[in-house]
Amino acid sequence: MNKGGITKRLIDLSSLLVGRVAGSLAYVNVVCSMFLGGITGSSVADVSSEGAWIIPAMKEQGYSSEEAVAVTVTSSIMGPIIPPSIIMVIYGSNMNVSVGALFMGGIIPGILVAASLALVVFLRNKKYGFPRRTEKYTPAQVRSILINAIIPLGMPIIIMGGILGGIFTATEAGAIACLYAVIASCFIMRTVKLSELPHMLLNTVKLTGTVLIILGCSKTLSWTLTLLRVQDGLAAFITSHINSGVAFLLIVNLLYLFLGCFMDPAAALLMFGPILAPIASRYGINPIHFGLISCINLTIGNATPPLGQSLFVGCKIGKVSVGREARAILPYLFGLVIVLFITTYIPEISLFLPRLAGLAG
Repeated sequence: MNKGGITKRLIDLSSLLVGRVAGSLAYVNVVCSMFLGGITGSSVADVSSEGAWIIPAMKEQGYSSEEAVAVTVTSSIMGPIIPPSIIMVIYGSNMNVSVGALFMGGIIPGILVAASLALVVFLRNKKYGFPRRTEKYTPAQVRSILINAIIPLGMPIIIMGGILGGIFTATEAGAIACLYAVIASCFIMRTVKLSELPHMLLNTVKLTGTVLIILGCSKTLSWTLTLLRVQDGLAAFITSHINSGVAFLLIVNLLYLFLGCFMDPAAALLMFGPILAPIASRYGINPIHFGLISCINLTIGNATPPLGQSLFVGCKIGKVSVGREARAILPYLFGLVIVLFITTYIPEISLFLPRLAGLAG
């Protein structure tokens, strides 16, 4: 779907929805990331696909390179939060938590992330005076934009509708999504040639192989820790020194935020999730709620220096150093952390929709 040119269609749709307000392209960046989050499930994929279009466009309109990269990188965090989400599939399958419930639980936090980033754009526009879009779409252009957006937006509808409707599992949804992507890109939009599929599949194998190596090592580590009863010892230590779930969640958030600066989110999740999840249950923390906290927290690590993957990709596209970008991205990171703590300490934000769908107790 990324190769098939969906990004440009979603940027056009986002521009239509945002209108000609001050800072319009920054808002378009955020809205487009919401749409892409329902397709890619990955912040790195979001940055690489959307950033190639929107970072140069923002720079051309007069935004600084640092500002363009900051908005793009932090808004890409919605990729793994708004369903479908790769990291939620990893967490759910390894911690025996409903993937469908995690998907449903990520919708409201994802919307809050978009709102927080839009608020940061609004406040910074007051100070720096961002440019606005001046051209007006004709009725024919509006009609064309809406029609072109139907195919890309069909992907999340099929995935979520199938999973929540009990038509297929999360794993089967991946296969259905792949088939949909091939048909849409090769035969409907005709933006991908069948001869390009082998190269795309090879890249997918390389990426999947990396994840499976991490998964294999984490399973070995988890088995070793269980054999040595490390979880029991750590649980006893934490429960004897921490008296409340509130304090435990604070420590978990600080730990994950630190780990996210230096580790791949999936690796950190697979290494520490099996240890911390059973302890969370001892404090009466809902496993779906804790899973979403873990996924959102470690996903933020993709945007944090010094080793955030999305940050590096965005800086490469924007041709700006990570050192220079680290300062510009701070206000947007602050907005993400605020949403994280709101989600942490108001469980209903992440549990309302799963409960409504009958997926959580």
